[in-house]
Amino acid sequence: MADASISVAMCTRNGERFVARQVQSILNQRPAPLELVVGDDASTDGTVAVIEREHAAALAADSSLPSSLTIIRRDPALGVTANFAATIAACSGGLIALSDQDDEWMPGKLAALAAAFTADPELLLAHTDARLVDGDGVPLGNTLLDALEATRAEREGLAAGEALPVLLRRNLVTGATVMLRRSLLESAAPVPAEWVHDEWLATVAAAVGRVRLLPEPLIDYRQHGANEIGARRPGLADKLARLREPRAERAARLAHRTALLAERGRALGLPAAVQAQLDAKAAHEARRARLPRVRVARVPAVLAGAVAGRYGRYSRGAMDVLRDLVTPAGELPVMTLADPPREGTA
Repeated sequence: MADASISVAMCTRNGERFVARQVQSILNQRPAPLELVVGDDASTDGTVAVIEREHAAALAADSSLPSSLTIIRRDPALGVTANFAATIAACSGGLIALSDQDDEWMPGKLAALAAAFTADPELLLAHTDARLVDGDGVPLGNTLLDALEATRAEREGLAAGEALPVLLRRNLVTGATVMLRRSLLESAAPVPAEWVHDEWLATVAAAVGRVRLLPEPLIDYRQHGANEIGARRPGLADKLARLREPRAERAARLAHRTALLAERGRALGLPAAVQAQLDAKAAHEARRARLPRVRVARVPAVLAGAVAGRYGRYSRGAMDVLRDLVTPAGELPVMTLADPPREGTA
């Protein structure tokens, strides 16, 4: 297919409650996608039947609709990350939009994202903000980036296409809002099991080419209590609870993940200036993982990192300085790597 052709990669699991509205919103886009590829992760409800019904109804209403439907049933379930990685790989369009099963796209979403790729040949991944709604579709009064407490500097960097420094601090790209150029897979595949697919795709895209935020909320991002990965603005109690969480597993996981990113950069032969940023991020997380178990003994290393600017460039600044100073050490268990938590939004 030509590079301008659009595939939609949707992943589902027991989503019959909301998936009809999402499929309708996808097939009502103009230009319509040329294909909808669904990776169903061992659903035991009527999810697949609902998708097939909605697709048939759309074709009956508009015989010129170009969207074909491919449903890949996976049993046993792969999990969110592996399911998305495999479903994206099954798409044939030059542009691939990612879709959750329980959201609703606003009219013009695909057109706006596709236009960004047309305007910038180096753009590898684009993403948008999202309006948060409840299970009934009622707006909650804020957006996804508001809930993630994205700063003005972070939003401006993402909107300007200067995403790598932002993403090396934390992830602010949510898969449900993403469109990517299929050629990104040449650099980003396979997605390591230690990463969430959207974080990995966005960070590799920012290192290899360009990532850009379209600041408008172009989807309704439904929060209904059963989301695989949801969004909620953390309150004071949440932030205090994080300071009581044992740090050993999280620190080791971050160090391992960022080492994998730096290794991928070297395998891709990235420019020296870009590779230096990946290596510096990996070194910073490795230092954090090696901090002493005794809190007071951590002080010199943490303060040295803060003074050198590493916490500002590669972590969330004062927040992570405090976290490294006060969180209990905890025990380092054997890590479970399937569908890891979103470290960037923690």
